[in-house]
Amino acid sequence: MEETIKLAPLFGFHICCAFALVSLSWIFIHRWRQMNIKSPKTWPFIASTIEQLINYERMHDWLTEYLAKSKTVTVKLPFKSYTYIADPVNVEHVLKTNFRNYPKGEVYRSYMDVLLGDGIFNADGELWRNQRKTASFQFASKNLRDFSTHVFREYALKLSRILARRASTGSAIDLQDLFLRMTLDSICEVGFGVEVGTLAPDLPENRFAQAFDAANAVVMLRFVDPFWRIKRLLGVGSEALLAESIKAVDEFTYGIIRKRKAEIEQRRDQVYNQSINDPDWSVDMIDCMVTGTHQVKHDILSRFIELGDEGGGDKSLRDVVLNFVIAGRDTTAATMSWFVYMMVNHPRVAEKLCGELKEFEQDLAEKANVPLIRYENKDVEAFAERIAQFAGLLSYESLARLNYLHACISETLRLYPAVAQDLKGALEDDVLPDGTKVKAGEMVTYVPYAMGRMEYNWGPDAALFDPERWFKDGLLQTFSPFKFTAFQAGPRICLGKDSAYLQMKMTLAILCRFFTFNLVPNHQVRYKMMTTLSMAHGLKVYVGIKCQLIDDQLQ
Repeated sequence: MEETIKLAPLFGFHICCAFALVSLSWIFIHRWRQMNIKSPKTWPFIASTIEQLINYERMHDWLTEYLAKSKTVTVKLPFKSYTYIADPVNVEHVLKTNFRNYPKGEVYRSYMDVLLGDGIFNADGELWRNQRKTASFQFASKNLRDFSTHVFREYALKLSRILARRASTGSAIDLQDLFLRMTLDSICEVGFGVEVGTLAPDLPENRFAQAFDAANAVVMLRFVDPFWRIKRLLGVGSEALLAESIKAVDEFTYGIIRKRKAEIEQRRDQVYNQSINDPDWSVDMIDCMVTGTHQVKHDILSRFIELGDEGGGDKSLRDVVLNFVIAGRDTTAATMSWFVYMMVNHPRVAEKLCGELKEFEQDLAEKANVPLIRYENKDVEAFAERIAQFAGLLSYESLARLNYLHACISETLRLYPAVAQDLKGALEDDVLPDGTKVKAGEMVTYVPYAMGRMEYNWGPDAALFDPERWFKDGLLQTFSPFKFTAFQAGPRICLGKDSAYLQMKMTLAILCRFFTFNLVPNHQVRYKMMTTLSMAHGLKVYVGIKCQLIDDQLQ
């Protein structure tokens, strides 16, 4: 009996060693079987979690490395897996051919609901179709287009005045921050009918913008953080930051809604009173005002407010606002930031673009028989007048002539798409055109960031920034939206594509015609993991004023 007791610890030790040996053998065999797969390797229980977390801050490049070896890559995580695709044939299958099987899905909605709610980017089915129908009606409106052109011009001029002042001081500025301010102000005015003033000369702090960016980053982290639900339950860590950020976001958003509703109601009362006092006022107009069907402004929010009885009240309007903030603020500002970064690093392209803008300006001025205002580099007033004169030449129609600028923007979007990856959830089992099997409930994600860098999509120079690829026989060409996926494709193709190009052309034409930009030495430019491809540390630059360039005919 005594000997048995003495042998017990030894016996336990042998059991532990045997268990460890079996476990190591199992892990070795598990890894050995993955020697030839081209997807991230997995570990028992935790799958590819460790590798993904290690590469989280550079996830788009991490996926690009795998997708360069295989057009379809599967990343397995505990309880779920993601299939990433970069082949246009597979992308077309998901976004168009079998569109019904690939909605946003419940997983995506559960992660993004706190920020996007039931907005158009997060909605599926009838809810999505109703919102898209309403938004489509607005974007097709000439009134909205003309109003947008006016607003975009005004804010581009505000931005130019801030840059001119900064050029005179010689101090650095974060250009991405300015773009974000400009696009927030413009989307709030065009989309919601209100002015928020973040691009004021003193550049006031904006609590909403900071909170919105923080919330954006945290919801993106949820896709790789297996503990986010526990954090949310306990109110700690990133989820605590998210909760505080959403409070600030909601305060701003509901404020916009209340203000817009009050303005609409006030206008209705004014028109109704006028109709009562004026016997010649149309009876039909009275009916419109009483029923609330008269649209006072041509902004998107007003349209949704008019349809409020068909939706979910202020909460639905809140979701509409935040979805359009992402669409109109973040994506456009990010693209313009990467555009300037490309110009800084590709002086030959920048010089050619400036030549197009100079020729464009001279041609329109001659046709209008308007002499161009001359300015000296230190003559701030004359410089501002010349920029305003140039901006006056920029219309929806005239901007369409700037083919090289359009190509430069498109080439920027090819390499730095505003939405770097877009996830869909499979409703039913499916087989992609390349034979990849997808099970119901799994996620399929196409990756525009990687697609733009794939040689099998764009040729051996895919990684190079080359606007010339957008021309064929001297004419601007387009590519399949399933290959150039910056604006998505299929039934959910971006409604605001033309509006985005309009604002970017308006702004960048002015900036590239009159200013120079130099990156602050040692400033690190890399993306931040958010729903949009923003720069993690902004775009810190020194601003300069281009010397007066006057042709002999203008001397």
